Amino acid sequence: MSEGNKIRFACIVLLWLALCYLLLTRTPRIDGMTIFTIVASGIIVFVPLYKKYVRNKKE
Repeated sequence: MSEGNKIRFACIVLLWLALCYLLLTRTPRIDGMTIFTIVASGIIVFVPLYKKYVRNKKE
């Protein structure tokens, strides 16, 4: 990955972590739906990034 892609990836990770933090601190209780939301959002955000930047570089 180039330096610009690393910076973009780091910004996306930090933004996702900040949103997860807000979700966890603002909910009255942490239940299965909250955990599912965090896991699903992580899959939606990070799988396309992995496919674009990491997997293509190995081939």
